[in-house]
This record gives sequence, structure tokens and C-alpha cells, in this order.
Amino acid sequence: MALTNPYQSYQQNSVNTASPGELTLMLYNGCLKFIKLAKHAIETRDIQAKNTNIQKAQKIVQELMVTLNMDLEVSQNMMSLYDYMNRRLIDANIKNDTAILEEVETLVTDFRDTWKQVIQLNRQKQHGQGGAV
Repeated sequence: MALTNPYQSYQQNSVNTASPGELTLMLYNGCLKFIKLAKHAIETRDIQAKNTNIQKAQKIVQELMVTLNMDLEVSQNMMSLYDYMNRRLIDANIKNDTAILEEVETLVTDFRDTWKQVIQLNRQKQHGQGGAV
């Protein structure tokens, strides 16, 4: 009988039952986690961990790019910012520069916080709480 890690089971269930909006939020949070791990790896001179975590952050940014609906003007603007973040992650990896990672971290945090607000507003509308503010 195979033993499963309860945390892994919880994570898998979270992903399987999440709405598209919640999945996007998870991507932002994952990207932030990998950026923080990469910053720590640079500080401790763990080049392999730095490279691995920056590449994971890049893959998340690239996934966010792929999922954009390019028919919308806002998506075109977001694509430019995602592309910029991706290029900055490459620079941070090459230069071992935590300041660049902090710049990208700030951008991802802004996206994440805005996305959280969008999810909350949508929930309020769905539950009939979208009254005047």
C-alpha cells in the first residue's frame, strides 16, 4: 500500500478544484516563492539553487504569457510586462543580482494583489453583494 503525503494530497486537490482565477493566483504565489528562494540562494552562493528557482519563476511567467487572451487590449499590455519580467529574470540569473529579483518580485506582487481584488469583486457579484460602494 502506497503512503501519500497529506500535504501533497491537499495541494493536488487545491489545484484540481480551483477556478481559473484561483489557479492564476496560485501561479503568482508560486512565482513569488521561487523568486524568494532564488534571492536566498544568491545570498548563500548556492548557484544551482539560484538557477533552478529562477528558471521555475520564468516558467510561471511564460505560462502566464501563454494564457493571455490577446484579443483584449489589457492582455497586450500585460504581455509587455510579462516579457519584461522574463527578461529581467534572465538578467538576474546571469548577473546573480538580487536587486533585479526584487524588482520582478515587486511587479509580481502588484499583479497578484490586483488579481486578488478581482477575485474578491467577482465573488461579491456572484453572491449578490455587489452593491454600491
